[in-house]
Amino acid sequence: MSENIHVSVAWPYANGDLHIGHLAGAYLPADIFARYHRLKGNRVLMVSGSDSHGTPITVEADSTGQTPREVFEHYHHRFLEAQKDIGISYDLFTHTDTENHHRIAKEFFLRLLEAGHLYKETQQLLYSESEKRFLPDRYVEGTCPKCGHGEARGDQCENCGSLLDAIELIEPRSKTDGSRPVVRETEHYFFDLPAFSDQLLAYIEEHAHYWRPNVVNFTRNFIKGGLKGRPVTRDIEWGIPVPLEEWSDKRIYVWFEAVMGYFSASVEWAHNIGSPEAWKDWWYNPEAKIFNFIGKDNIPFHTLFWPAELIGVGAILDEDEDRRLTLPYDLPANEFMNVEGAPFSKSRFWAIWLPDILRRYDADAIRYYVSVAMPETRDSDFSWDDFLHRNNNELVATWGNLVNRVLSFAHKHWDGRVPEPGELGADDKKLIAQVEGGFETVGKLLEAVKLRAALAEAMRLAREVNGYLERAPWFGVIKEDREQAAKTVYTALRAIDSLKILLSPWLPFSS
Repeated sequence: MSENIHVSVAWPYANGDLHIGHLAGAYLPADIFARYHRLKGNRVLMVSGSDSHGTPITVEADSTGQTPREVFEHYHHRFLEAQKDIGISYDLFTHTDTENHHRIAKEFFLRLLEAGHLYKETQQLLYSESEKRFLPDRYVEGTCPKCGHGEARGDQCENCGSLLDAIELIEPRSKTDGSRPVVRETEHYFFDLPAFSDQLLAYIEEHAHYWRPNVVNFTRNFIKGGLKGRPVTRDIEWGIPVPLEEWSDKRIYVWFEAVMGYFSASVEWAHNIGSPEAWKDWWYNPEAKIFNFIGKDNIPFHTLFWPAELIGVGAILDEDEDRRLTLPYDLPANEFMNVEGAPFSKSRFWAIWLPDILRRYDADAIRYYVSVAMPETRDSDFSWDDFLHRNNNELVATWGNLVNRVLSFAHKHWDGRVPEPGELGADDKKLIAQVEGGFETVGKLLEAVKLRAALAEAMRLAREVNGYLERAPWFGVIKEDREQAAKTVYTALRAIDSLKILLSPWLPFSS
């Protein structure tokens, strides 16, 4: 019986091109997983989009003399092209500045407000006297109070991963002009996250046995640090207006509304296919499984904040108050992929950009290497030497050469047809059984989102076929024993036919 699988993929800030770190962290794992479930016959809905409202967009706009809309539209288009070229198979890749997303974000806000989950509080924020404005978190840099990193952002330290308030920074400075901001008071709405503590703990314990250790540990440590209310509005001009008349000069905080994109994109997709209720097959279906593919820096937003929002709004967009929105089933967060030992960073221009590498190498070669080096359990490193080695000595030598030599030989000696094998021998049957057994062994690893291990198992089976050909007569006996050669070539073709399916989630173009 088929399952409903929702693949929710992290939303990239539309302030610069995608890089290999993004691909390794969320987009390629999500695509491999979605392709597998489609092959299995499950109903898959895979959505994501550009985060249009984050302050990284306004920072880029300020530095280039453009409007935020010009910046995000430019990079949104480039995201679409790059992901199409690398083979990311979304059902919808949208953005957070659509009318649909604005409407749903405002409805989430109002439902949470009506339910008593939002409260007003005076907040101390950093204010730039030279710019005459409150500084959004991404406009502030300083020293991290947790690890001492000297270039921590106002919202998060890239070095230790700690979530921060800008006023916590030691010696903060304006990213725009380098001036020292002052502390001023302003009023904002806060999300009462502590009120969901018991429900969140129960949710985490229910799922922890199959979540990755980094996800469970990060979340539990975050809870141990004490859940606090978090502002959901901000003093900024770009973004979704707060849907209250007296608050129209403030905007909904991007952390709060961007995660709603998994839901709003599903609603948009349903309208696009002419079946407006179709999204309910995932979001009002307790048997559906929702997977959030994210990087490790996004873990608390998806294990705590997003589930709390879903619990808090109840049955949004539905009149049946007994229905509840489906919570994420699993959050297979990857660690970071570095380059030459240093973290990828858009803002610091340290990256292997996806559009650039796609101009130089085939998509499947890139996908293969990123998959074998994927940072599933610990940070990994992109190495050009290893990229060369893995492609030449594994992808080409083990798989490409196997396919080429068998198909070339069969085409030449059997006029482009699969040879009639007659009765297969024990070794022939054993190999076919081994390879076809991969649909279970590789499939189980993919089900568990162990994508590196699944690829290793598929490549092991390809090596088994190579070993079989080394032992079996084919090249040398074609003139003396054509019947035996036919059995060998037929068996190898059967194995290749299965392997191309097993490998297709990683290698969709060449498969």
